[in-house]
Amino acid sequence: MEKFSAFRDPGTGIQPFLRPIPPSDTDILATLVSPLGYVVGVVKTVLVLGLALLYLVVVQGVCLLLSPIPPLHRAVTYVFTALLARLALFLTGLYWIPVEVVQRKRGRAAPTHEKWNPGAGDLIVSNWGSWIELLWLAFRFNPVFVLPVAETLDLPSLETNVSTPISRTPGRRTGTGSAAISSPSSRVPTARIPIVGFRHVSLLSMVAATGRPPLAADGSKVESLEAIRSKADRPVVVFPECTTSNGRALLRFAEVFGDVKLPVLKYKVFVMCIRYDPPTAFAPSLSHSIAGVLNPLVHLFRLTSTLAPLTVSIRLLAPSEAPSSGAFLLSEFLAGGTYPDPLAECCAALMAQIGRVKRVGLGWEDKAAFLKLYRGKKSGRV
Repeated sequence: MEKFSAFRDPGTGIQPFLRPIPPSDTDILATLVSPLGYVVGVVKTVLVLGLALLYLVVVQGVCLLLSPIPPLHRAVTYVFTALLARLALFLTGLYWIPVEVVQRKRGRAAPTHEKWNPGAGDLIVSNWGSWIELLWLAFRFNPVFVLPVAETLDLPSLETNVSTPISRTPGRRTGTGSAAISSPSSRVPTARIPIVGFRHVSLLSMVAATGRPPLAADGSKVESLEAIRSKADRPVVVFPECTTSNGRALLRFAEVFGDVKLPVLKYKVFVMCIRYDPPTAFAPSLSHSIAGVLNPLVHLFRLTSTLAPLTVSIRLLAPSEAPSSGAFLLSEFLAGGTYPDPLAECCAALMAQIGRVKRVGLGWEDKAAFLKLYRGKKSGRV
């Protein structure tokens, strides 16, 4: 959509916020089976909502009675969370989810002894494109989820200036299906707004936050990532993009880790990248970049009403090449310049390599500005 072309990354030509749409050619078969899909979608959506209610009652309610016995509480909540999350993914249309542990060079498969086993207080760092990865992470690891809190969400006016490509985007400067042209109407990427801390939230709260910008500081209690990590009895998941993209690129990582020394020695860092296939006439995009009413109910129905199996691929970086490995070479990633958050920069580079995805200079601040314009145009106020 041309009215949002100002939010196209000048270095790659990628628009990372708009929902991907299938090719414009209408498939007759897809049109014919759509009524059946709507019926199936209603049934499956109701079942998924039933699972969410069961999770709320059992995991966040009844299981609290086991809190005085932490090991038993963790074990029971893990079993119920894994079961309910996997059932929800199955009903959504993800019958099989391929997962591969890879090395960063050319995405080669890692040796069989390389196992992903995040423990209490370890960090799992991932890109964020949908609520799908939240359910998968809950299924596999039952981790601690955190939402970033920004200093402010008050953004400067949406001025359009001639922008310049970012300087540290790896790979060729070409777009994915669009020319890498720096348009005169492109915006200069919004200046960074500090992330002042995090809040520990439940799985359901995290799902509801998908597609939204970070929380705004409102005087309520926030904690540093290190404070949450140091007392966590499970792995902690961090999404440095701080909001969802449409899956076509990695957004600019916020400075969420601070001045952590590399390699990280106090805990382990596990890096992963999730990739969604482009939408087709039979299958919509699994990415969820724009939150809606009763989020993400509309997107859920869009997926459950699809009769074709949905696909996603998850790549996990081999622990021997992670930023917490003793063999990690900082010089391979931070060749020069100043990096206020070296761990965030290294994770972004690693994620781009294992996921074979481009990085853009637009961050969550640009996403917040985009949402302001998007919602204003939909309501007819701008």
